[in-house]
Amino acid sequence: MTHALDGHAAPQFSLTDQHGRAFSLAEHRGTAILLVFVPFAFSDVCTNELIELRNAADLQGRDDLTVVVASCDSIYTMKAWADTHSYRSPLLSDFWPHGDAARSYGVFNPREGLATRGTFLIDADGVVRWSVVNPKGQARDIADYRREVTALLGE
Repeated sequence: MTHALDGHAAPQFSLTDQHGRAFSLAEHRGTAILLVFVPFAFSDVCTNELIELRNAADLQGRDDLTVVVASCDSIYTMKAWADTHSYRSPLLSDFWPHGDAARSYGVFNPREGLATRGTFLIDADGVVRWSVVNPKGQARDIADYRREVTALLGE
């Protein structure tokens, strides 16, 4: 199933990472972005996904791809989560205005105040080339990430 953003310009955002640094999509033009929204840091499914991403050297070690995880949690929560699991890539806080980035990607659940489990592969020109949104509690398959990144960028 395709998402409304597939084939369209990715919504711009500027969020704060776990180290208090600004991360904006515009500043990363020229590099593909794998943007992974997670509901809550430290929850079982989200933590397992984070660990899988951390261990995916084939995704993390590319010069032509930046893996970014975003949650509506605070930067302090994101820092503790990163430190607990030795995660080095950007963990972005979409805390305030609460869920603005998730809203712009159509994955904010206002009833629960969280980002749903949405992933967006954005090419170097800022266009969403692939996306997947999984139901609550259902982990994404990292093999899908590998397949789509390889299709977009090659081995």
